[in-house]
Amino acid sequence: MSDALSYRPKPGEIPTEPGVYRFRDASHRVLYVGKAKNLRARLSNYFAPLSSLHERTRRMVTTATSVEWTTVGTEIEALQLEWTWINEFDPPFNVQFKDDKSYPYLAVTLADEAPRALVTRTEGIKGARYFGPYPKVWAVHETIDLMLKAFPIRTCNNANYKRAMQSGKPCFAGQIGRCFGPCSGKVSIEEHRTIVNEFVSFMGSQDRKLINSLTAQMKDAALAQDYETAARRRDQVKALNAVLEKSAVVLRDNVDIDLFAIEQDELAAAVQLFIVRGGRIRGVRGWVVDKELDLNISELIDSIMQTAYTGDAVPPREIVLPELPDDADALEGWLGEIAHRKVRLVAAQRGEKAALLATATQNAKQALMLYKTRRSSDFVARSKALEDLQEALGMESAPLRMECYDVSHLGGTNIVASMVVFEDGLPRKDEYRRFGVPESTDDTDSLYRVLTRRLAYLVPDDATPDALPKGGVIAVPANPLDGLSIEEASGADQPADEADPAAKRAKFRYQPNLLIVDGGQPQVAAAARALRESGVQGITLCGIAKRLEEIWLPDSEYPVILPRNSDALFLIQRIRDEAHRFAITHQRARRKRDINTILGEIPGLGPARIKVLLVHFGSVTRLREASVDSIAEIRGIGPALAEGIHRHLRA
Repeated sequence: MSDALSYRPKPGEIPTEPGVYRFRDASHRVLYVGKAKNLRARLSNYFAPLSSLHERTRRMVTTATSVEWTTVGTEIEALQLEWTWINEFDPPFNVQFKDDKSYPYLAVTLADEAPRALVTRTEGIKGARYFGPYPKVWAVHETIDLMLKAFPIRTCNNANYKRAMQSGKPCFAGQIGRCFGPCSGKVSIEEHRTIVNEFVSFMGSQDRKLINSLTAQMKDAALAQDYETAARRRDQVKALNAVLEKSAVVLRDNVDIDLFAIEQDELAAAVQLFIVRGGRIRGVRGWVVDKELDLNISELIDSIMQTAYTGDAVPPREIVLPELPDDADALEGWLGEIAHRKVRLVAAQRGEKAALLATATQNAKQALMLYKTRRSSDFVARSKALEDLQEALGMESAPLRMECYDVSHLGGTNIVASMVVFEDGLPRKDEYRRFGVPESTDDTDSLYRVLTRRLAYLVPDDATPDALPKGGVIAVPANPLDGLSIEEASGADQPADEADPAAKRAKFRYQPNLLIVDGGQPQVAAAARALRESGVQGITLCGIAKRLEEIWLPDSEYPVILPRNSDALFLIQRIRDEAHRFAITHQRARRKRDINTILGEIPGLGPARIKVLLVHFGSVTRLREASVDSIAEIRGIGPALAEGIHRHLRA
């Protein structure tokens, strides 16, 4: 592949001003839209040697046949123009936003003669004031039910309201005392408007001034023996307090912020937006971003801000982010123009906002995991993924059984490996395996050892019983394999029931269609050597390199690049991540068991004291380096026991 792109502009042709650029293909379709503070500096990155570009960037620039740009006056104008063109052209290499659902709002139709409160998922009702979004529709109805006890405003639809006003007979809600709109005859249109304004004011601020005022009125009415009024005020106070309790207080009462949490991997990013008003979480919104190009966090935040604050959405005075983007000043200016006031971007590092960000981040992690799981588990998507893998890897049939291997270690010690099994695109946790590798030079050597042992189980069906492995470990003469152990594991990462060892060995003999290793060319080469030496036929081998999500085949000079948004890549990524999780879990369990075993051998040292020592020193290594006096200072450890610990660990 030549590094020369025919459409590359000549030196000096690209201006150094701020602007927006567009890459187009041969059919003049816009492939990618981007902005830059300095167009020449930004575009020069795309025309670097192709071998130095990220794989997806390389695919974009080689697909394109032209690049064009438009200069603007400021970075803020570049932001605005970039977002306009992204919406207009829908470029395939820009991030794609997938909102997980439409959210319900509480709306008050202030433009109506007699405003009404309603639950709606439709944004843009003329003259309406929106509150929310709410995570569930029942949460909106619950809020309305409570608020109507304090502010009995109109809830009936326009047809019922007009009919009631023309006939002089209240609507059904008015007849049962749940609505005191003008059609009830109990209030005028002006008085109803006053109640609506109080409703909107309380929903907008949620402060306790109104509650304090109603409480004072209740006491005054009680002193005047106007018990009916006192009872009404009591019910109003109770309802408003219930509304406040529904929104947990997370920050001070005067804090209005939007807080964004982002969790991402190479293919997608999950965004969680916590809308905090009056110190309370008033709404939660989540969506998923499919990333076509490799975006850094700064570029991703730009796209998220542009998506979140389009339409009627108005940013608050402060927006909390995981970290500040490179163009924070320009982004603040653009958001300020939308809000018609100053907007500040802050990065939460400590305190109550950081704690709330941690909660939102946890939600984002769960959302990303759920998105990937649902996409991989869908029958149609799984079928398409298996077909695409068959075609991309040149297999004779779809990989109905896949096994993936990963190696985990701690500084070259405690080496373990994992094998996870997917059948028909779904995990078979009862067939997962864990391997202990006592000694190894590196990851490739560990993979070779593990796969050699695993492939030894794939003996021909007509083999004699004496040829089968005994007791979960097969004895082979090759010295590098001595001591390698194999364990079965259930889905809960615990040893499976050992009632039927023969059945377990039979399951371990199932031959995979596709064997996957976590890694690039070196790992694939080691696995290919094990597969070649085993003599087993009919297994396709590949490796997945995490940094670029490339699929490597044995003896291949170039990787297989699956489309970024393809179900096939999501499936491969999921099985790789599952193998990594399973290996890490086992490695940590072994490490903890080894530490407890070492310390448990010391007389007088029980589980409680072991825990205290590890919390204080952090590891056995640091405890071994500690002096007798420093060990004796720990609560519950006397001089004699400290001397025994020091002597045992130094022996």
